[in-house]
Amino acid sequence: MKLSVVMPVYNEKSTISEILDRIRRVAIDKEIICVDDASTDGTSEILEEEAKKGDIKLLRHPENRGKGAAVSTGLAVVEGDVAIIQDADLEYDPNDYLALLEPISKGEAQVVYGSRFLGRREGMSRGSELGNSFLTSVANFVFCTSLTDMETCYKVFTAEIARKLKLASPRWGFDPEITARILKMGYRIHEVPISYRGRLAHEGKKIRWTDGFTVLCTLLRYRFFD
Repeated sequence: MKLSVVMPVYNEKSTISEILDRIRRVAIDKEIICVDDASTDGTSEILEEEAKKGDIKLLRHPENRGKGAAVSTGLAVVEGDVAIIQDADLEYDPNDYLALLEPISKGEAQVVYGSRFLGRREGMSRGSELGNSFLTSVANFVFCTSLTDMETCYKVFTAEIARKLKLASPRWGFDPEITARILKMGYRIHEVPISYRGRLAHEGKKIRWTDGFTVLCTLLRYRFFD
């Protein structure tokens, strides 16, 4: 089984090399797809050097379009059997890949989410915890499901599903859109525990509490109107 790691990247010069090294160390057949969403802090130059090692497929956006758009660009060129979304910071641990892939390799699932609330998490503020729980509860209510972490970065699905996901949300709305589209296609989302180490705003955290409104509106839109 070959894994396609799709990584949207925007202004992550302090972490990009380290996360790439962590991904490389995972003992699994894989391709790494980095989508540079018009970084301005020197990340682009670091990615160019990393790509010279020959194990990265580097794509670029000429202007900043948002995380959702970068994920869409990456999913469009997936060549592996399974795709996973990976953030370019160090909040999520690639050592969890094997556990995330196990239900798919065993034929028990076609979609797996890594749940921070089932595993060990550090550095998540109380506000973020409550916000995530609320949005996940809304998703569970409107889709009659039982997720614990809709907003997790670690979303894993087969290449067949990746090709079906025609995402329209360019920015933070892409998480609920992916979830809504997967559930509306009739797939069950399997969850496994993952580890998580959150970072603060001064460390480069980009999402704000106001983005929760975008997530909520997107979730309801794709449940009832799209």
